[in-house]
Amino acid sequence: MTWIQKTLLTVLVLFLMPFQAFAEGRIVVVEISGAINPVVAEFVTDEIIEANLAGEELIVIRMDTPGGLDTSMRQIIKGIQNSRIPVATFVGPSGSRAASAGTFITIASHIAAMAPGTNIGAAHPVNLMGGGGGEQAKTMEGKVVQDASAYIRSLAEKRGRNAHWAELAVTKSLSISAEEAKKLAVIDLVAFNVEALVLALDGREVNVDSKTVTLKTAGKEIVYHAMDKRQQILDTISNPNVAYILMMLGLVGLYFEL
Repeated sequence: MTWIQKTLLTVLVLFLMPFQAFAEGRIVVVEISGAINPVVAEFVTDEIIEANLAGEELIVIRMDTPGGLDTSMRQIIKGIQNSRIPVATFVGPSGSRAASAGTFITIASHIAAMAPGTNIGAAHPVNLMGGGGGEQAKTMEGKVVQDASAYIRSLAEKRGRNAHWAELAVTKSLSISAEEAKKLAVIDLVAFNVEALVLALDGREVNVDSKTVTLKTAGKEIVYHAMDKRQQILDTISNPNVAYILMMLGLVGLYFEL
């Protein structure tokens, strides 16, 4: 075989590889670890879009979060709702939590799962800017709570989950364990890890965009996608503790400059 034939064969193999991956489908795992901010929302929604374009079998959002910004949370939920392939949220590993905004994302997913030793709830909205306790502030807080409770109820009803508990998680800041969440129909199943979740979902029927999809996850490749360097740096800076330190350094710099 001449070098020209070898080159053509290599190009042909590289050209056919994407089509083979498209035909087989994979399990794409993206991770939320920490507060939900615009960087995390960009990362998750981009991964959902790319997985849809590649025709993957399933997207798994492995999550451990204390909550985050309402706008970022809603961006992620919109990405889940617009996905043509199933999105499973997995609260794990053991010791993790899906608090506040994480509760909304879990309930909004096509499949909701948790690891043993995790918890979900405490989704009452919090005003990070603080403020007085006047009548106007109380009225505004009431409007925000009512909006959030209506939103989480609509998400739960759409997925056939316990809408009453979901609303109480917002209005009363209720929080429950993985086992309780399964009993109360807040989530679909409890799994020890991503691999166990993938095996448990094989053959499961999921309603996606008004269509019933049967998952075929057995034997599929599981790939883990992480943030790129730019996103990691921005995510670190977005941490409230780091942002506060940077602000103090800036004030010190202004002081010496003056």
